[in-house]
Amino acid sequence: MAGQTSAAAKRITRKSKTGRSLPNKPQDFQIRFRVIEGRQLPGNNIKPVVKVSICNQTHRTRIKRGNNPFFDELLFYNVNMLPADLFDEIITVRVYDSNSLRSDSLMGEFKIDIGYVYDEPGHSVVRKWLLLQDPDDASSGAKGYLKVSMFVLGAGDEPMLEKKDVNEDQEDIESNLLMPAGIALRWITFVLKIYRAEDIPQMDDAFAQSVKEMFGGDSDKKNLVDPFVEVSFAGKMIRTKVIEKNANPEWNQAVNLQIKFPSMCERIRLTVYDWDRLTKNDCVGTAYLNLSKIASSGGEVEAATGESGLGFLPAFGPCYLTLYGSPREFTGFPDPYDDLNYGKGEGVAYRGRILVELVTKLDVSNEKKIEDIPNDDILVTEKYQRRRKFSLSVVFHSATMLTEGGEAIQFEVSIGNYGNKFDTTCKPLASTTQYSRPMFDGNHYYYLPWSNVKPVVTLTSYWENVSHRLDAVNILQNMADRLEANVTALKTAMLANVSDSRLAEVWLKLIDQVLEDTSCQLPELEGKPNITALDIQIRKLRMFYLENIKESARKLREEATDVKATLPDIEDWLLKVYQMAEEPQNSMPDVIIWMIQGERRVAYARVSAASVLFSTSPVEACGKYCGKTQTVFLKHPQDKTNGAKLPVQLRVNIWLGLSAVEQKFNSYAEGTFSVSAEMYENQALMFGKWGTTGLVGKHKFSDVTGKIKLKKESFLPPKGWEWESDWIVDPERSMLIEADAGHTEFADEVYENESRFPGGEWKAADEQYTDVNGEKSAPPGEIDCPPGWQWESDAWSYDINRAVDEKGWEYGFVIPPDTKPKSWSAAEKMYHTHRRRRLMRQRKKDPKAAADVKGRPPGQDPEGWEYAALIGWKFHIKQRSSDTFRRRRWRRKMAPSDRIGSAAIFKLEGALGADMSADDDSKSSGKDKETATTVFGANTPIVSCTFGKSFVYHLRCYIYQARHLKALDKDSFSDPYAYVSFLHQSKKTEIVHATLNPTWDQTLLFNDLEIYGDPQIIAKNLPDVVIELFDYDQVGKDEFLGRSICPPVLKLSGTTDITPKLLWYPVQNGSKQAGDVLVAAELILKTKADGSDLPIVPPQRAPKLYMVPQGIRPVVQLTAVEILTWGLRNMKPYQLAAVTSPSLIIQCGGEVVETAVIKNVKKNPNFPSSVLFMKVLMPKEEMYTPPVIVKVIDHRPFGRKPVVGQCTIESLEEFRCDPFVEKMDVAPQARMCLMSAPRDVIIDIDDKKPLLASKLAEKEEETVDWWSKFFASTGDHDKCGQYVQKGYDGLKVYDCELEDVPEFYGLTDFCKTFKLERGRTEDDEDDPSIVGEFKGSFKIYPLPDDPGMPPPPRQFRELPDSGPQECIVRIYIVRGIDLQPKDSNGLCDPYVKIVLGKKVIEDRDHYIPNTLNPEFGRMYELSCFLPQEKDLKISVFDFDMLTRDEKVGDTVIDLENRFLSRFGATCGVPQSYCTTGINTWRDQLRPTQLLQNLARLKGFPQPAFLDDGNRISYGGKDYTLNEFEANKILHPHLGPPDERLALHVLRTQGLVPEHVETRTLYSSFQPNLSQGRIQMWVDVFPKSLGPPGTPFDITPRKAKKYVLRVIIWNTSDVILQEKSITGEEMSDIYVKGWMPGFDDKQKTDVHYRSLGGEGNFNWRYVFPFEYLPAEQLCVVAKKEHFWSLDKTEFRVPPKLLIQIWDNDKFSLDDYLGYLELNLHNIIVPTKTSSKCNIDMIPDDKQPVKPKSVTNLFEQKSIKGWWPCIAEKDGTRILAGKVEMTLEIVTEKEAEERPSGKARDEPNMNPKLDPPNRPETSFLWFTNPCKTMKYIVWRKFKWIFLGIILLLIVLLFVGVFLYSLPNYVSMKIIKPV
Repeated sequence: MAGQTSAAAKRITRKSKTGRSLPNKPQDFQIRFRVIEGRQLPGNNIKPVVKVSICNQTHRTRIKRGNNPFFDELLFYNVNMLPADLFDEIITVRVYDSNSLRSDSLMGEFKIDIGYVYDEPGHSVVRKWLLLQDPDDASSGAKGYLKVSMFVLGAGDEPMLEKKDVNEDQEDIESNLLMPAGIALRWITFVLKIYRAEDIPQMDDAFAQSVKEMFGGDSDKKNLVDPFVEVSFAGKMIRTKVIEKNANPEWNQAVNLQIKFPSMCERIRLTVYDWDRLTKNDCVGTAYLNLSKIASSGGEVEAATGESGLGFLPAFGPCYLTLYGSPREFTGFPDPYDDLNYGKGEGVAYRGRILVELVTKLDVSNEKKIEDIPNDDILVTEKYQRRRKFSLSVVFHSATMLTEGGEAIQFEVSIGNYGNKFDTTCKPLASTTQYSRPMFDGNHYYYLPWSNVKPVVTLTSYWENVSHRLDAVNILQNMADRLEANVTALKTAMLANVSDSRLAEVWLKLIDQVLEDTSCQLPELEGKPNITALDIQIRKLRMFYLENIKESARKLREEATDVKATLPDIEDWLLKVYQMAEEPQNSMPDVIIWMIQGERRVAYARVSAASVLFSTSPVEACGKYCGKTQTVFLKHPQDKTNGAKLPVQLRVNIWLGLSAVEQKFNSYAEGTFSVSAEMYENQALMFGKWGTTGLVGKHKFSDVTGKIKLKKESFLPPKGWEWESDWIVDPERSMLIEADAGHTEFADEVYENESRFPGGEWKAADEQYTDVNGEKSAPPGEIDCPPGWQWESDAWSYDINRAVDEKGWEYGFVIPPDTKPKSWSAAEKMYHTHRRRRLMRQRKKDPKAAADVKGRPPGQDPEGWEYAALIGWKFHIKQRSSDTFRRRRWRRKMAPSDRIGSAAIFKLEGALGADMSADDDSKSSGKDKETATTVFGANTPIVSCTFGKSFVYHLRCYIYQARHLKALDKDSFSDPYAYVSFLHQSKKTEIVHATLNPTWDQTLLFNDLEIYGDPQIIAKNLPDVVIELFDYDQVGKDEFLGRSICPPVLKLSGTTDITPKLLWYPVQNGSKQAGDVLVAAELILKTKADGSDLPIVPPQRAPKLYMVPQGIRPVVQLTAVEILTWGLRNMKPYQLAAVTSPSLIIQCGGEVVETAVIKNVKKNPNFPSSVLFMKVLMPKEEMYTPPVIVKVIDHRPFGRKPVVGQCTIESLEEFRCDPFVEKMDVAPQARMCLMSAPRDVIIDIDDKKPLLASKLAEKEEETVDWWSKFFASTGDHDKCGQYVQKGYDGLKVYDCELEDVPEFYGLTDFCKTFKLERGRTEDDEDDPSIVGEFKGSFKIYPLPDDPGMPPPPRQFRELPDSGPQECIVRIYIVRGIDLQPKDSNGLCDPYVKIVLGKKVIEDRDHYIPNTLNPEFGRMYELSCFLPQEKDLKISVFDFDMLTRDEKVGDTVIDLENRFLSRFGATCGVPQSYCTTGINTWRDQLRPTQLLQNLARLKGFPQPAFLDDGNRISYGGKDYTLNEFEANKILHPHLGPPDERLALHVLRTQGLVPEHVETRTLYSSFQPNLSQGRIQMWVDVFPKSLGPPGTPFDITPRKAKKYVLRVIIWNTSDVILQEKSITGEEMSDIYVKGWMPGFDDKQKTDVHYRSLGGEGNFNWRYVFPFEYLPAEQLCVVAKKEHFWSLDKTEFRVPPKLLIQIWDNDKFSLDDYLGYLELNLHNIIVPTKTSSKCNIDMIPDDKQPVKPKSVTNLFEQKSIKGWWPCIAEKDGTRILAGKVEMTLEIVTEKEAEERPSGKARDEPNMNPKLDPPNRPETSFLWFTNPCKTMKYIVWRKFKWIFLGIILLLIVLLFVGVFLYSLPNYVSMKIIKPV
């Protein structure tokens, strides 16, 4: 068994790759599935069809015949969904027998995850065999094989090119199966044991329970859920039983999943549902088991290292899986976050846990899908459920960057169910902070003013102790963090181009750290109580990988010479360590922090429990943030903006540890912890006096709700705590913060209200003055200006800047039962009954007033009372005349005893619950318990941490510039500014207008920052500087651009010499990259109050606007920027008017230069003067280089100059050059010389006559054509005929666009094309709209510092003429590849449309019906003027008869770039110079002329030809013809030697060769997804150089007509299927034959009553077919349906299928056997029947021996015996033998030597005589005489003779007996 496990361990699914860096948003995907062929499909006389289901879309192939069908069909699936959802979808492939209508028509199936395919190289699986299997029968073997290709394409992905191997037809199927190399499939069983669940939230309505409670019954609201588990894997779905009304169900059931292993599916999904009787089941939560994380193949590791035993089968648990999803609170309304429960997105709340175990068995004996778990196994899990008590403490240091004030805020911390304040199923804990009201920071944000008293939450919980797992995770995580920090430092050093010695120093530090980290030991597992098998295997694997990394690092340290070359290896280590740090068996839930406003959950954050867990092991095993202050950014649940809006930034200190070691918390604790008991004193106003008499339903002293009675004497200090003071009045802190807190200006407002009857007069309302919500307010005269403020105006004024009339009134009416209008309008109507107007008065801070900020806030009641109009209404500080209720809060503080220390906060659980039994004697004990819990819930301990001393810091933020920001204004730019926030202070930069790359060059000073805590501790986890960028808008709200985070550098003393370095930090807008910001920050500890120890204040550019100081700002150098402004192209209209007179403005580094104006874009879009020059102070370091901004302005009437387009050139590195290095950039001169070339350069192809006669040429055209050249170049040698053997040269076939070939640099060597953008960036699009193109280039080089030195030479010189050029353009469209289907049949009818300028060619008449891979073979010739008509657009459309033609896709070629490029892209250079034949020279200039031009361009002497053109001297080198043409076949089409030699030299100069490029088609429907590809090329010929040569003929090949003649002579050893009436075994044999793909089925006559399996026929089949000899395929054209308009053309291999049948008159004929022959690889028959056996036909798994096959097309005729086979019980048997003659003749030969079908006339070639069948061969029903003769008489002859003889004897005996008495009597009487 151990051997089996070890072997099977290598059959595990692959490790998931890390190539899925797709954004988590719905996007377009395209899945392509090509069904190529099937092999060994089971069954007899089958008609297979393949159905493929993906994402609820099902497509099928066409129905084929036979056991080895050839499909070659491409199926497309277009989806728009989240990548995470798509990768979990399953591709289901099923093969059906279309002949069968029964339920067993499914022959086999295969399933695979889409994510598996996406993780493969190129996101594709190419030409792999799938093993089909029976999903319901685990014991059955293979059900055949299917060869497929699969592609999963996202935005920008290109499908891999499929290439058929030459020997693919004879390949071994097992060697090309879709599975890891060398792995065999076998059946296994995943036993998933589901034991129990806990903490399932309420899912059902509590109405029935509430009714019970009303009538005094016991309610059970926590069990309002009926859970069951649904297990899903590889398309299989199994459910457990339903446990009704139980939040902690115990299923104890095992799910058996029988699969072929290794599986192509990755994740087992477990979903817990709540069963509903009438409605849809509700999802509780979803968890996954990833096979790649709970198993290991070990294959690649073992192969590389020789280690063994590293692989292990999938195993898990017993362990809890945690469910996350929507918030737990139950409501009767639909859950808006229900998708989270299905695992779509990050769950925001804990929703329970489920205890599972996964065991892998290597047998499939158990057929039950689900069964109960034995009690013994249940008892084993008890040790895995042992709970330990954990303590959690969270200290909230700050809550900043709140964007809104208003309602008070509190924070809740929970781990699992513990601490959830809204969940009634768990015990209340001190898990929430006190409500606090936000305070304005004076600039932009709000913060919570906690000052030196920090709120603390503490709670205890019970979980399994999995520290042995989490300790290892933390060790590896800390290791990965150090390695990542070192890798970042190494990359930064590389980017900054530091010295080699400094770079080596950084690299050595990294390597040494890796060696140190990998030398550590992971925690031992021995002695741990709950160790699983997976724990042992994972530790073993981790230790091996650490040792492996250690050895690699040691080897690198000793041998590495290039630091940059080692970076990929180091990044691989980092990836491995992060993968090792993943722990699948983590049963401890995350810590969840919620921000609550009022009673609403607003934002949350999840913190991994492992990251804050304390460990008793080495310090490295503690969590990264255990006891350390960390920054946490909360986010909104299921945030549609992906974090664009930040709810709050928290600084929290979290400590989590076992309660047994909670004393260790003391070493982490900062500040002084204290706890307060609280209660409220309540009073009511009765008869003008405050007292307790008017309290209704309230107590004198109560909890915050007022419902529970409390006494001061009831509170007792808990264990470990002591009273620190007496009871004091402590007013609610949140009430003390007024709305104006933090503001320097404020507007008080009051609404004046009037009312009337409809049509009456307006009078003062009952409540004349209210606030905006209609609540009663003080009159304006009674509102005084608070101390420290002063009024800006003398009196109150009404606001008219709203939707009001001229006096400020707005009108409304009341609809009962409402008492206030729902809406207001500005115009008065008769039916209006209410009106109001807003009175306001501005006030501002009085700078002279010394407000006592530390004293009691103004307006506070000296006794600490809070007032409300009615009981339960909102409280306020100042007493109003309408108030009838007041309360004040009493608190008593406790302090921990010195013996226990800060850890005493964990002793508070239930400590403040008061026993109220004395006041509630009448209540039952059950009610007592409930009351105690309720009392405790209302008086949860209020824990706080007080810091006695604060340290004052000074922060300087150096924000220099930003780049690549989004355009949010219509003018294509933004007006960016930044809010920089650090803790509770924020500053704003200046606004830089109209730019996407602002340079602020600004230092922001943050003075007097109070930070509580030890500076040395703070240094380890510094607060971050948060930069939020906004676009300023004059009208409307400023728009958010993005957010960036920068860690500051800390200086604890003035002597510390640490200079912050400006670095680029990414700007994120949600999940999108939104640019970068160049920033640095330093935090300086102030040791002197006057700030004299601070660095010198930076220089000011304006009042209070400081620049970035020297030493931090980039070092600049005077740099020359030369700009080639060639022209503008394709400018779109602006404001409905065409762009006619544009000019260009170029900005860089603060310098601006402008071009001349193009007078008329339509006539000539190039600039009159093409070169500009500017001097720029540019940073020396490339990482600081500013971008170049190009703006296009249009000169319009009346002096208007709008910006009509812009672009930002981000990286200038590629444009840097050395001006003193002579570079031969021949592009400008090349075009000039070509334009000035002599006109008499027409090719004279009659210089030398070819040796080949015209007749010979015609004969050659039949054997080779241009397609032969093409297929020879693509490697399809079976389609090119004798082309290669004749010595002809091929061409270059590029799998991409010519512009994407690396050696041609995008054909932009002369000038580059920059896209011009306009308008704001839309949210749904990644790019703004493209409105035109700028063609130009740049040269950047440094200028000497000494002005007296001569400047470097200019780079752009001798430019070509920029005027228009007339050209001839030839477009060759070869074929389409994998076009997107547009018709309902999964195909399309493509044709080509060409657009060049205003010229359009719509080749609709030559559409190709019903294909996705059309062979167009079309050439189009057009003329055009460059550059006006530079864009050649090639579109493919789908032809439709009745509806509008649909566009498949298009591609655009920039002809101007090809025309100007120095690579000669106008006409590719062939490999040989031919004057005749299919490769005739087609360029305008001969090779010698092209070489002469090239020599002039490069400054070389003219090439000199010697030895009659066999030797040439060029560029200082000698070339001979023999060098290039040695070992080559010289064919008669070649031209003269000098031209050939010149061509060979040209081909060494890096020019574009003769080629075919593959261009991807795109459509606006799916702009980033390939819609197919098209192979083509373009030739451009300037008319000034004369007429071009003869174009190539690329017309598609036409199939030739052939006839296959098959003569069925005899059969033998045929299976005898029936028994005659006489009991003899016999068969009525006939033979059926056809060519697959053709409908012409022919059959022989019947040889009746074959008693020995012999049959005689002498019967001829005649099969005419069309055949492509070069491709070795038959062409079949037929209509799919009778209503089809066109015939569909298929290409199928030439095969012959022979079947032997048994004829039945009164029932269906019986199928006996078949023979399938490939006419290319036909099996050589035997001469005699005796030598013919089943071994002649090889198994498809084995390759065919070459000696045993022949090609019928070459041999023409063959005769002999072949075996026929059949399947019986899954094995092949011999069904008979057939003697045949096979002959292939051409159409012409068939006319010369005619033959008829069967034995019909003309019965010749050869003549077939009637078969010499035995006399017994007849049909008994139609031949009764023969039946008597040959059946009855032959079988029963002796019986008949015996009966006759017996009858004669009986006759004689009868006569004798009859005559005997008479004879006897005569004898007695003796007559005379």
